[in-house]
Amino acid sequence: MARAGFTQGRLAAVTGATGFVGRRLVHALGAAGWRVRVLVRPSGAGLWVNADTEVVSGDLDDAAALESLAYGTDVVVHVAGLIKARSRAAFFDVNVEGARRMARAVGEGRMVLLSSLAARAPGLSDYAASKRAGEEAARSVLGERLTVLRPPAIYGPGDRETLALFQLAATAPCLPTPASAAARLALVHVDDVAAGVLQRLDGLWSPGVFALGGARPAGYGWREIFETAAAAMGRRALLAPVPDALIQFAASASEFLAGLRGEPAIFTRGKARELLHDDWSVSAAELPPGSPPPSLELRLGFERTVAWYRQAGWLR
Repeated sequence: MARAGFTQGRLAAVTGATGFVGRRLVHALGAAGWRVRVLVRPSGAGLWVNADTEVVSGDLDDAAALESLAYGTDVVVHVAGLIKARSRAAFFDVNVEGARRMARAVGEGRMVLLSSLAARAPGLSDYAASKRAGEEAARSVLGERLTVLRPPAIYGPGDRETLALFQLAATAPCLPTPASAAARLALVHVDDVAAGVLQRLDGLWSPGVFALGGARPAGYGWREIFETAAAAMGRRALLAPVPDALIQFAASASEFLAGLRGEPAIFTRGKARELLHDDWSVSAAELPPGSPPPSLELRLGFERTVAWYRQAGWLR
């Protein structure tokens, strides 16, 4: 089912607005003429004090806050979710039940769910399984009033996860890389994610599940990714392919050490399986209809990201 697109000046609600992707999306919506309402925990409300943005205080467990967030909106963009957690249950509580609660609060409205390409392979990790189940939970409530967007790995200004790649490229005498020469990974700049969301809102309503492919949907090899990261840091990459078994061992050690600290690990055995999965490319059939051309190819995207990190004091 498709109908005429939304007009500028209408009201969009956004969850996850204090996160890496959410912040960029809120600014992109405002720049495109949308009025924006955000769901923010009380501790994060200060980020929006001077912004032309309506703030609803609460979280995904607060049914009243979710109803207030969705009330009177043309669309809700659900970005909030966990990328690391201490258990499968913790992933599912936020990524599945949070999506279900948000969908119910939407009522008769529409929602865009920002998921992950990992949802395509739910058996790889608890994270991937939770993202797939979150899509299904939201769809069971909203049906044709739901659009799911699955970005691959996202990078860009404000991302603390990809920062580690550039820190490694800046300091390590050689860069450890997965050994598979066949692996292909699509990467997408955060501003292209925001553009992909806006295209769903300003064009025809297209229910279904779509992927965002970035500048090269067919993906990059590990060598090209690491060489491009090193070049962005002004260095020439010396690569050291790492056996799969060593990556899996490092993930187990990371989980063990995080457990001792009482913290969730970002590099888990599930994340290692995702890392070692050979096909994170995006096919033409997965792309949404009328996708805007990506604004940044990888070299320029990495260079601008590094410039932002340095200006922010995150990198020297």
